[in-house]
Amino acid sequence: MQILFDKVGQTARTFHIEMEDVVLDGSLQKSGYHRVMLLGEMKGSVAVTCNRCGNGFLHPFETALRLTVTDQIVEAKDDLDIIEFLDGRIDISFILQSEINTVKSEYHYCDKCQEHDEAFEMEF
Repeated sequence: MQILFDKVGQTARTFHIEMEDVVLDGSLQKSGYHRVMLLGEMKGSVAVTCNRCGNGFLHPFETALRLTVTDQIVEAKDDLDIIEFLDGRIDISFILQSEINTVKSEYHYCDKCQEHDEAFEMEF
């Protein structure tokens, strides 16, 4: 799902997209000349692997999303919630896939492994 950057105005434009059993409902609203604010809620479940035993399971989650989208290169490195789309199109599918990959890359433990009382070390 792609939305032209120029078609987003001061009035919030809502969207709904589904991918891999995850739903993203949200809105896009112009927040500056070259900036659009994406506000949304992402919920669903993602197939992940337990980092302790290696068994696969579904990880349910629900999270709010607040991102700034721009059509220019941003030099500031202090804000990690900025996504650049330099072709003039906001790719909501790309954003959702990126957020799903972020959830998949986190540490996950199945119910069986969370019940173990033995201490384990986790490296960050």
